[in-house]
Formats: sequence, structure tokens, C-alpha cells
Amino acid sequence: MRGLHTQISELRKNVFVEVARIAFEEEPENMKEAIEGLPYKLSSEETPVFRESIYRERAISAERARLAMGLSMRPQNKPVHTSSGMDASTIDEVYYEPPLMQVIPSACNECEDNVYEVSNLCRDCIAHQCMEVCPRDAISQVDGQAYINQEKCIKCGKCKSVCPYDAIGKRTRPCALSCGVKAIETDEYGRARINQDKCLSCGMCMVNCPFGAIADKSQFFQMIQSLRKGQEVVAEIAPAYVGQFGAKVTPSKIHTALKKLGFSHVYEVALGADIGALAEAKTYATKVATGELPFLLTSCCPSWAMLAKTQFPEIIDSISTDLTPMVATARSIKKEHPNARVVFIGPCAAKKLEAMRKSVRSDVDFVITFEELDAMFTARGIKPDEIEETSSFHDATAIGRGYGVAGGVASAIQKCIEEYYPDVETKIEHAQGLEECRKMLMLAKAGKKNGCLIEGMGCPGGCVAGAGTLIPVSEAKKNVEKMVRESTKRIPRKELEEIELNALNSVGEIPHL
Repeated sequence: MRGLHTQISELRKNVFVEVARIAFEEEPENMKEAIEGLPYKLSSEETPVFRESIYRERAISAERARLAMGLSMRPQNKPVHTSSGMDASTIDEVYYEPPLMQVIPSACNECEDNVYEVSNLCRDCIAHQCMEVCPRDAISQVDGQAYINQEKCIKCGKCKSVCPYDAIGKRTRPCALSCGVKAIETDEYGRARINQDKCLSCGMCMVNCPFGAIADKSQFFQMIQSLRKGQEVVAEIAPAYVGQFGAKVTPSKIHTALKKLGFSHVYEVALGADIGALAEAKTYATKVATGELPFLLTSCCPSWAMLAKTQFPEIIDSISTDLTPMVATARSIKKEHPNARVVFIGPCAAKKLEAMRKSVRSDVDFVITFEELDAMFTARGIKPDEIEETSSFHDATAIGRGYGVAGGVASAIQKCIEEYYPDVETKIEHAQGLEECRKMLMLAKAGKKNGCLIEGMGCPGGCVAGAGTLIPVSEAKKNVEKMVRESTKRIPRKELEEIELNALNSVGEIPHL
């Protein structure tokens, strides 16, 4: 579950912490040996804790370590060292081989998918409604209970729908159940497999696997090399950060903690959200309200934008071509610090792909999640809640900071329209979770959403519910809403559009996915 602390999240953190320590502290000539020893450090006892074998536990830790360094998993049928390929990854620039989301074969529990079975709640009722509705006579009575013959069952679910005792359950892979685009399949061994042609890298499968068998590749190992070399590395942090690192960690403390970690400057991504809200307000007022475009799709969520682009190419012209908050902030940073490495810090795994797409110059050099940043703090002995407040953020307005919650993007754009285009009437729609997003796009394609500004969020709940978050979604939402209420500036000045957007868009590229 997103934001729920479990043994899986603890295991993941331990791997990230140890990899971060190696990246920060080990000399290059010693890194391979340290990585080879990492599985044994994580599972130091000979008695397994989570698996039936200590060797399996260590094998899984080895794959997690490789993914944390941005390396691909080892083949299952060849002897390959944990550190194999490490020379290519020990650099101060992004090292990445697709795909982003991967199933660790040795960690998958081979969960059964789409299987109906009778539980001990069955009371052997006289009506036998389950038997009556079954179209294939797959249900019989065995030892005083209903029994489903799996060879005959066609998975229609009619028996489950009519059972008065709710005694028939459906077993589904948790990862498959959480995937809104049905990208989770089954391989020849019964293990989960991700169809990369369908996957949009939202990470919901990763956070919903109860065995921690799905992981994404990290870029923080390479980013640490830049910090370690003393390069100018600038952080831009997404508005969902508030409260992620402890209830007592104020914006001032997280700002100071990032500086202590080695970042030269820290900016709010909400600054780019202000820019984007102004730009998309103008696009809606001048193109949708005039009928030039049937509707406008926001583009700040990469999974939503890619869903629209790949599965609904007919409406691609309606995807906003204005800069996403991540890119707008990065470009404004590059104007002030042209030689700096820019690091996006947020809750989203899919941003790693947005930053690296070659069709758009993102100006983002690395993307790390709150989960990875938390591990970096631990590795360096930095405790954000104990840091003295020395500086804070003064970059963004309330509406830009509200982007982190579902509905916040559309609300920000609407407020800008009401302020600067008062004669334009707005129609707002928003969807969250890829399944709901897909339904929304189908309606838009069918002409049912003409005249609308449509916000889509790949994660149910918005950015605060991303795969890289650390706290429960409800708590994260309250924290963002509190920050929005307490912001001194409510709405960006119109001048920001003229000053920033012309310069930022001068590259002549199409800034949507």
C-alpha cells in the first residue's frame, strides 16, 4: 500500500541506504567488492527471515541492489556477478537501460490470477444458486460444500454474484488488480510479467505487490557521483514533499537538509506549476473557448499524457503543449545556473522517463523519489526533523503548490482563467487512476467532453499517491492542502507568463510527451 510502512518498504529502504553509502563513501576501486558483499550484509544471519531459503533472500537483495544502481537484472540461466556492468554505471550522468518497471523473478510468489473458489463460509444451502447460474456446470457438491471444477470454470463470476453468504471469492494478482492498463501478464512459469508495450510506469504494481517482487530502476547512484565530485547540483522538489519526511519537518528544514546533503540550491517545482497554470489558462481561453480545440488535456502527469498519446492518437492535438512543471522549473534553473546538474525530487517514478525522452529537452539530469531521498538522508546521518531552520522556500504561489493533489491542476488553471480571462466560462473534468483516466479519454474521443479542461492523474489521489511516497495518501493530502492555505501568494502574476514563458519556450520544441 502506498505510504504504509511495511517490511517490504523497510527492505527496500535498507537496500537504498546501503547502495547510497557505497556511492558516497567507497573509493571507486572498492565499490565492486562492496556491492558483491551487500546481499550478505543485508541478510547476515544464516536463518532466513522472509523466504524459505537464505540463498533466495540474498539473490533477491542482489537484484534490488542492481536496480538501485540503474543496472539491469541478471539473466536467470547464466552465472553473472552482482557487480557485473558496474563500471558503466559508476558515472556522474544518468545510466539507464529500459524498461523502468521490472519483475524480480526470484521474488515473485507466482500468485494465481482470476481464480474463483469456495471458502468455508459456504453453508450448503438448498437453493444452490451458484450451481443454477453456472453456464458450464462447473459447480457441484463435495463433502457438504459447493466445489468449483477449475477445468470447466470460464471465470464469468456469476456464481460469486449470487451467493447469499459471499462464500465464493476471486483470487487476483494484487499487481494485476492495481494496473489500470492491464499490463500485468503471466509468464510460462506462472510468474508476473510486465507487458512493456502497455506499461506506463506509474508504479502502482510495484507498491501493491505484497512480496516486493516489482521494482523500478534508480538514478540516485549516478546522481551521488555528481555530489561527491563537488559539481554544482541543483534540486527542484515537487509540492507533494510536505510532511513526507516527518510531521515536524517544515519546508525550511527540508530546504536546509537538502543543502546539507550537497545540493547548491533548492527550488520548488510549484514555481513551474505557476508557469504551467498561466500557460494552460491562456491555451484554454484562446483555443478551447473559441472552438479551435475541442478540449484540453493537462500534461503534467507523464503516465496520463502517455496513455493519451499511445492509446488515443486521434486526440493527441488536444494534449497541452505547454511546459510541464518539472521541465519549466528546470529550464528556469538552467537560465540562472547553466552548468548545473538539475535533480527532480518527487513522488513519481514515471518522471524518470519524462526526463529522458529525447523528443523533448527536459533540462532535468536526474530524477529521484522521496523514498530514495529518505535513504540518502539516512546514509549520510542527516535527520531532517532535528535540523535547525535556516532558510525556506519563497518561489511559488498557493495554486502551484496545490498541483500535488488530484484536482489541484484543474483548479489552478481555472483560478487563472477566472482572474485573467473573466469572460471565459470553464468546464472542468478530472480523473485519477489509469483505469478512470482511460474511461475519461474514451468519453473525450467520443465527443462527450467538448469544451472541457480535463486533468488526468495516473495515481489514485494524485501526486501525493505516487509510487515514491513515504506516508499515507490521506495524510499527504492534508499536508499539501495546509501548505496551500498558508501560502502568502495566492495566484501567480500575469507578468510571469510574459517574462518566463517566452524565454522558456524559445527553444522551439514541443514540450509534451
